Amino acid sequence: MNQEEKEKKHPRIFEPVTFILTIVTAVFGAIIGMQIITSLGVTPNTSIIGALLAMLIARIPMNLFKRYKSMHRQNLVQTSISAATFGAANSLLIPIGIPFLMGAPELIVPMLIGAALAMFVDAGILYKIFDSKLFPASGTWAPGVATAEAIIAGDKGGKRAGLLGLGTGIGIIGSFLHIPMSAFGVAFIGNIWALSMFGIGLLIRQYSVPVFGIDVNALYIPHGIMVGAGIVALVQVSMLIFSKQKTPKNANKEVAAALETADEAGLTRSIKEARRTLGIGFIVYVVIALIIALTAGIITDMSPGMLIGFLLFAAFAAFVHELIVGIAAMHSGWFPAFAVAFITLLIGMMVGFPPLALALLAGFSAATGPAFADMGYDFKTGHILRGNGQDREFEIKGRKQQYITAMIAFGVALLTVVVTYKGYFAQNLVPPIDAVYVSTIEAGTSKDVAMQLLLWAIPGAIIQLIGGPSRQLGVMLATGLLILTPYAGFAVLAGILIRIIWRKAKGKEADTPMSILAAGFIAGDALYSFFNSIFKMGK
Repeated sequence: MNQEEKEKKHPRIFEPVTFILTIVTAVFGAIIGMQIITSLGVTPNTSIIGALLAMLIARIPMNLFKRYKSMHRQNLVQTSISAATFGAANSLLIPIGIPFLMGAPELIVPMLIGAALAMFVDAGILYKIFDSKLFPASGTWAPGVATAEAIIAGDKGGKRAGLLGLGTGIGIIGSFLHIPMSAFGVAFIGNIWALSMFGIGLLIRQYSVPVFGIDVNALYIPHGIMVGAGIVALVQVSMLIFSKQKTPKNANKEVAAALETADEAGLTRSIKEARRTLGIGFIVYVVIALIIALTAGIITDMSPGMLIGFLLFAAFAAFVHELIVGIAAMHSGWFPAFAVAFITLLIGMMVGFPPLALALLAGFSAATGPAFADMGYDFKTGHILRGNGQDREFEIKGRKQQYITAMIAFGVALLTVVVTYKGYFAQNLVPPIDAVYVSTIEAGTSKDVAMQLLLWAIPGAIIQLIGGPSRQLGVMLATGLLILTPYAGFAVLAGILIRIIWRKAKGKEADTPMSILAAGFIAGDALYSFFNSIFKMGK
């Protein structure tokens, strides 16, 4: 590392040049996110773009920009653009598109208020529980690894840069040939058990119709499995949250208190802190649900009992949604936010909430999760760049600067959406997933759907129980079943097979080159997807 990187003082977001650049990149990220989510229905990973932009700025021959040779400033820039992209597209535009398509424009502003609050709370919860037992920094968080390796390669060069460049080139070529290279790359760095179930789920989803003549999605099989696995995952998370530290016999109160608040296995967040954060988070979600209900005027459509049920269910759904999406994102690098919000909607319909309440419920649920997952990726990037937590104080300070940066970027995203959403809706530019939510609400549900969810919840729960909280087999199987990406299953399983063979041949020495190549595959896929999306959008 150069001298600047050895400094214990982490760069601050409020340095004038850094602040201005992060604002500019946040505006860019928000606009790109909104444009692509409305035209193509997906949100691009802009972290790599932000990192490359910061590296290019560092090479401008002016003293003003030399400070961007710092990997940590580059980390702040990529955090800003990434947060703004997912914040504007997933956390804000998707929720407000639902009442627009339902012909209830008067609900757009209440939904925007609720979604914005949920987004900020979502990010705040992740900040407080990242690097706890629930969401450890040592988790896969594959896109975060890819961004970190790109920044390190730009800083160090040498063999590492060569491997990353090779991987990126292969990633771009593979993506051009319609091979899901991010799925291939994540297989080299994630939990093999979790990713094997993910790959199996992807294969079943792709071939259920042509091979077996059964559309698993139409039969709500993935949704049922996710319901069962999600319930068990929630129980497993609760057990981790409420498990007590083992205190040595005859330990005095001071020692017991220290053990209660100390980091576990080198983690920077204790279970006690995570427990308190999640408890406060749930209460805040109830308050946000009440604000939505009050400002939208839907209280008059419900009896007092149903209103209380709506508030509790909406808060619980948002809470579970972010946990499930976060678990999937940490293990696979993919998060089925749309699908999990859809499951929330189905259950809400079975409960019997009125249509407008369901619209707001779907939007509220969709607003949580994306910011949570994306911030996890960015924190992972920062964690690697800061030395994988070897300097605890430096890690905590750096993560705090990333958090402040992301919150500013979310604010920029909110302002961008407020200024532009009327123009988008006037042209009928709405995220495609909103049409699915609205058509589902209008069509209603049946006892058959309820029975399918209940029936397939049982194997989902059993698989999740067998795998335990570290492998998340049920959640990962359901995640794969919910995603229809051609050949992604083959890519994941092929990557796992190559990884096993390589590891047996070279031992632990294979880990570093594998992770760098994998980061290149993921980075190449992200770059190709981003520029391909821009190209399609410009047509």
